[in-house]
Amino acid sequence: MFKGRSVEIAGIGAYVPEKILSNADLEKIVDTSDEWITTRTGIKERRIAAEGETTSSMMAKAADLAIKQAGISPSDIELIIGCTATPDMAFPSSACLVQKQLSIPNAGAFDLESGCSGFLYGLSIASQFIASNAMDTVLVLGGETLSRIQNWSDRSTCVLFGDGAGAAVLKPGKSGGGILNFHLDSDGTYGGALCLPAGGSAMPASKETVEKNLHTVHMDGREIFRQAVTKMTESALISLGELGMSPNDIDYYIPHQANIRIIDSVAKKLGIPKEKTIVNLQKYGNTSCASLPIALYEADKEGKIKPGDTLLMTVVGAGLSWGTMILKWGHEK
Repeated sequence: MFKGRSVEIAGIGAYVPEKILSNADLEKIVDTSDEWITTRTGIKERRIAAEGETTSSMMAKAADLAIKQAGISPSDIELIIGCTATPDMAFPSSACLVQKQLSIPNAGAFDLESGCSGFLYGLSIASQFIASNAMDTVLVLGGETLSRIQNWSDRSTCVLFGDGAGAAVLKPGKSGGGILNFHLDSDGTYGGALCLPAGGSAMPASKETVEKNLHTVHMDGREIFRQAVTKMTESALISLGELGMSPNDIDYYIPHQANIRIIDSVAKKLGIPKEKTIVNLQKYGNTSCASLPIALYEADKEGKIKPGDTLLMTVVGAGLSWGTMILKWGHEK
């Protein structure tokens, strides 16, 4: 159960690159087809970062929207949490790079790496600073340039991912909304099912690692699918149970946008109808930890989610890591 003073998302923002890579475009790159990709993933197109665009530059654009929507100035921000698996570089953190780009003074900044679960983990951590009265304003970023770690000859992975970023400003709750609870979990025994093998201390970059495409995404799709459906469902039920709620109490389900079959399977197990499920992966593919804030931003901008709505968010990512957050939407446009 969430303890301490209430915490809400006071501002939300998102950014996606202009370049669109459609399934028809991928047919020219790898042995695949629009029908194959659509039926197995639900994805029709994804966005690709332009030359010169980086994770931090996309995060900064999303953050600028969130800051304006929250009605604050950059100087009000006390902490920046950057969530990404594709930072501009190993160090400094993407959060620090965004701090520079937006001229945010006197704020702590660090990156959090939890794969596709990153943004929800970031929200959970940020909320604790506010709930405990340690801080009043925290900026949480989620961004990826996954196009730069793809093996474009591997049709099982390169069709899945896209680039983009999102951001949220967290403040003490004022409008009746707020985070009700969250559940985080992980199991490192499945770490090898989704990983980037080379580039770290275990396997430093070399001619051999480059030639063997070890600096690209490696994934056991079947295992990830099986674990994702099981873990996301279990996590959601744990969070709902802690609040004495059922899926019927949820106005909208906002899942990590990984694969339409995962989304549909979890929603079916929870008994949540399609009309209550927010889906936009057909336009952006899997943007990893950017997928939740992008989906939230679009649903808010389009007026789909409204103040007072109860939202259920679930994620699964590398680690394996997974989690759930339930919140009452309180943001006023």
